[in-house]
Amino acid sequence: MAYCFISDLHLHEGRQDLKRAFFSFLEEKVTKADKLYILGDLFETWIGDDDNSPFVAEVIDALQKANDSTDIFFMHGNRDFLLGKDFSSLTGMQIITDPSYEKMFNQPVLLMHGDLLCVDDVDYQEFRNTSRTPQWKDDFLSKSLSERKEIAQNLREISKQATGKKREEIMDVSQEEVIKVIKEHSVSLLIHGHTHRPNTHEIATDNLSAKRIVLGDWDKHGWYIWMDSNSCELRKFSIF
Repeated sequence: MAYCFISDLHLHEGRQDLKRAFFSFLEEKVTKADKLYILGDLFETWIGDDDNSPFVAEVIDALQKANDSTDIFFMHGNRDFLLGKDFSSLTGMQIITDPSYEKMFNQPVLLMHGDLLCVDDVDYQEFRNTSRTPQWKDDFLSKSLSERKEIAQNLREISKQATGKKREEIMDVSQEEVIKVIKEHSVSLLIHGHTHRPNTHEIATDNLSAKRIVLGDWDKHGWYIWMDSNSCELRKFSIF
């Protein structure tokens, strides 16, 4: 039994190198795993399952093929939280909640995208709460594809400007929140992405002994976690 975890690929038409790297990763690495967990932000933006662009069709085809040999699970990120049942049905992916509790090799594991841990970024958390409501999603998805693309682009520009003004520590996880969720779910391992700060953290405080592994975003390197009966490692490879 082997598990593979990825997040924050931010796939889009402007980065054909990322697409090629992802497809190769699916063929060469994922097929050796029993389960693949995509922990959010597979896409740079997702404006609805009715996006039938050739780029999206290629990704669907690649995921379909990978799903023939490996069970694929998808968790929403902050960029692709509108990805829905139609897309998951086409690809064979199963959508899981954030957070999700799993038992792997008799170890309790908590999987998250990671944005819920960034509680100090109050403005983002407010937008997250609003944009996840059925009313907001229904209103957005009722618009035409062209309107949604324009809105998504505007939101990304606003987000980039806001990010540039925020302190670095605000955009990282809150250590207090990390300890809180680990205790609440009684896990010894937390895996997440979102922050683009790949690392392995040992947590030893308040009578707590746990590990937090953070996935990196795909850019010049691709990042993944490989877990089998012998180890659980954060790994990277070059993207050309």
